[in-house]
Amino acid sequence: MPEKDIVVGLDIGTSRVSALISEYNDAGVLCFAGAGSVPSEGLRKGVVVNIEAAQKAIANAIEAAEQEAGRTVHDVYTAVTSGNVEGLNSRGVVAVSGKGREVTSYDIHRVIDAARAIAIPMDREILHVVPQHFMVDDKVGIRDPQDMIGVRLEADVHIITASIAATQNVIKCTNRSGYKVNEISLESLVASKNILSDDEKEMGVLYLDIGGGTSDAIVYFEGTPHFSGSLPVAGEQVTTDLSIVLEQPMEQAEAIKLSQGKCWEPLVDPSQDVLLPGIGGRPPRSIPEIDVCRIIQSRMAEILLLIRKQLHQKGYLNRLGGGVVIAGGGALLPGAGELASDIFKRPVRIAMPSGLKDLPGACRGPEWATVVGLVMAARDEENALGNDTDVPSGVWGLWQRLKEWFTNFI
Repeated sequence: MPEKDIVVGLDIGTSRVSALISEYNDAGVLCFAGAGSVPSEGLRKGVVVNIEAAQKAIANAIEAAEQEAGRTVHDVYTAVTSGNVEGLNSRGVVAVSGKGREVTSYDIHRVIDAARAIAIPMDREILHVVPQHFMVDDKVGIRDPQDMIGVRLEADVHIITASIAATQNVIKCTNRSGYKVNEISLESLVASKNILSDDEKEMGVLYLDIGGGTSDAIVYFEGTPHFSGSLPVAGEQVTTDLSIVLEQPMEQAEAIKLSQGKCWEPLVDPSQDVLLPGIGGRPPRSIPEIDVCRIIQSRMAEILLLIRKQLHQKGYLNRLGGGVVIAGGGALLPGAGELASDIFKRPVRIAMPSGLKDLPGACRGPEWATVVGLVMAARDEENALGNDTDVPSGVWGLWQRLKEWFTNFI
């Protein structure tokens, strides 16, 4: 079977590097083939700080996936965190030039190009241009203006820019590991596209990925993203708090967080204790489990409150009719959903990747949302590029076609 029949997603996170190999079966359906996940090295808060260490972690993760899949990987789809990314909304306006004032694909190209013509710093590049909706004269909220009659065509888009240094370092690490990067995307965008339902995106939803080094947020309403942001506070800070307060090494604090950590007090049995190993030959000691919970809950609440403050300042807090969806390793903490629901006053669910045939239960947790999203986005891109429709339905499909029309979008 030729290697072009496989699609590989690579999630280079602060805490872990995960790779997932998928392959097309005889019916042309993309199926799970293998996965690998190893502790991450060389990254801090989503930024590569040690090329050699990150390179080794990438190679180890892909090698583990190759062994399970029995395939050889040559190229991958990867992503950057929102910590290196800035999102903004822009509008473009053009005169309809089609015969009989009929909007053509060329007019759509022009108005998107006009919308992306913004000044950005020299150290940044445009990563994504996602159309939100179009306007033809006084008609607003149009998803597909093709063939409509009008004089003026307008487009609102969400533009995502990334640090050139951050994206190039990710590409360099991957290339030095022996793999070509087909495409680099925003983690929260590709993951949310796969995780969120159409109804959630229409009603308004917050997708929040609480990783190891950063907490990334993206807000959808009316079917498209309108806000993307990040905080440099995430799971590592929870572990650091435990390490300081409990006077334990970071490794032991992480083990306590994973095995007995909770972030919602009502879930804790007041009679339960946590055994803390002795340091330097000292005897072990125990503390109430609720004390550990309070340490974790205070930091998790801070993360959620900071995200809530960002949304309030941007005016999006009251547009979350579809609730909140939490992904990333932080979503694995028992009580994360309850705490988020209490802070946002909205229904909350934990992200569970799906859509990939034969995906095993071990890869259906919220920490696998990004890597599964990368694979599914690559599949959708291939389908969109093979579609003969000038303007495909759906924001993602439209964006993928626009990349084909404007090769300098990425």
